[in-house]
Amino acid sequence: MNIIKFQIGDIVELKKPHPCGTKRFKVMRVGSEMRIICEGCGRDMVMDRLKLEKATKKLFPATEATGGQNER
Repeated sequence: MNIIKFQIGDIVELKKPHPCGTKRFKVMRVGSEMRIICEGCGRDMVMDRLKLEKATKKLFPATEATGGQNER
């Protein structure tokens, strides 16, 4: 299994949708426990890194997700 390199600001598309219907989440904290925020309803969650890696379908790096602009 490959280790996915998450960074703050990345958008993660999961295999299963959130109850609000969206599959995209924004990464807010990186570590052994990851904090992600739902792009649809704004709910934030904390997940174990391994669980998030297994649930990830696609990763959009922060530079692509924002259209090449820095969020400062």
